[in-house]
Amino acid sequence: MQYQIQKWLEKLGIHYTEIAAIIAVILLIVVISLIVHGLLRRLVLPFLQHRADSSTRQWPKVLMQHKLFSRVALLAQGILLQILSAWFLSGNEHTYSILLIASQIWVTLFSLWVLFSLLDVLLALSANSNMADQLPLRGIFQSIKLIAAIVVGIMIVSILIGKSPLVLITGLGAMTAVLMLVFKDPILGLVAGIQLSANNMLKLNDWLEMPKYGADGAVVDIGLTTVKVRNWDNTITTIPTYALISDSFKNWRAMSESGGRRIKRSINIDATSIHFLSNKEMDELKRAQLLAPYIDSKRLEVGEYNALLDCDLDTPLNGRHLTNIGTFRIWLESWLKSHPRTHKGMTLMVRQLAPTPEGLPIEIYAFANTTVWLEYERIQSDIFDHIFAALPAFGLRVHQTPTGHDMRNIGVAPQP
Repeated sequence: MQYQIQKWLEKLGIHYTEIAAIIAVILLIVVISLIVHGLLRRLVLPFLQHRADSSTRQWPKVLMQHKLFSRVALLAQGILLQILSAWFLSGNEHTYSILLIASQIWVTLFSLWVLFSLLDVLLALSANSNMADQLPLRGIFQSIKLIAAIVVGIMIVSILIGKSPLVLITGLGAMTAVLMLVFKDPILGLVAGIQLSANNMLKLNDWLEMPKYGADGAVVDIGLTTVKVRNWDNTITTIPTYALISDSFKNWRAMSESGGRRIKRSINIDATSIHFLSNKEMDELKRAQLLAPYIDSKRLEVGEYNALLDCDLDTPLNGRHLTNIGTFRIWLESWLKSHPRTHKGMTLMVRQLAPTPEGLPIEIYAFANTTVWLEYERIQSDIFDHIFAALPAFGLRVHQTPTGHDMRNIGVAPQP
């Protein structure tokens, strides 16, 4: 083509026909490329966008959202440039080699971008799949992008210097230490991501607690170098991925999957309110449906035991007697077992802890039958509301450290 244009220009009497012919050929290649570009941008891509918008499926929209077809169109223009250069400049090796190098770099770069788009499309389409829960796909795809970018960089350098990529790769052996230092975080993150996935240690939407980094919330992103946690106050904490391997963290996933969340809280009983139950008090407590069988059986058991002792039972130091604190524990345990929002398949007990200066702790250890935070807090609050209100029925008081108001009222006679 170049020689035909050059002869045509010579017939017209134009000087510097070789240079003019080269310029004309290059302009022709540019015009053809612009025409193809216009057709793709004005006709093909809008048509595909319209089809994606009108589709009820997700994948066409995802393809357009991540610009896959746009980058494929630009990649096709690089291939077209190579073909046109071979057709029109086959006789001019110097100009042809320049355009060939430019087109090869173009094709290499946009091949990388097409790969990036494909990975983004796969990540978006697999976001709701079981695979996304089991594997840190974002970190894996970021690793693939990093490796692909390094390979493309080596290929571009080899195209520019006209050497085989193997020559550059061989030369990189001496730079291994430098590369390890430069890419330390991505390498550590990749290894950590593989370990997290292989050992099933962390997934998206897991509740992660890591006080060292101030993280307490749901995992929203597992990347190559960082893990993002949305805390319950809606702040974002960023943790290095390898820190999840080197440091300790708490994952609440097992609790969420179990269907029950633990209630472990104690109330401090004023020790001066603990006493033996009188017959009148036992008769009063026997009116409680949950306590009637217990009091009847205990009265019988204690009566038989005391009858064998043949001692003065007028003093509480002889024989056995029911206490208000023990009866309270039995009632509370029975009440919790009959509560509709406690988990019946998990541990449930009411136990007495060691006395403290703040009183005698009675601990409730049970599980709510939900893991939803709001419901769990409501259930726990309702339980303790009822417990505090029920204590006076047993003659018990909650220990409370005196406040300034209490101290000021010491010795003040009550108002009539």
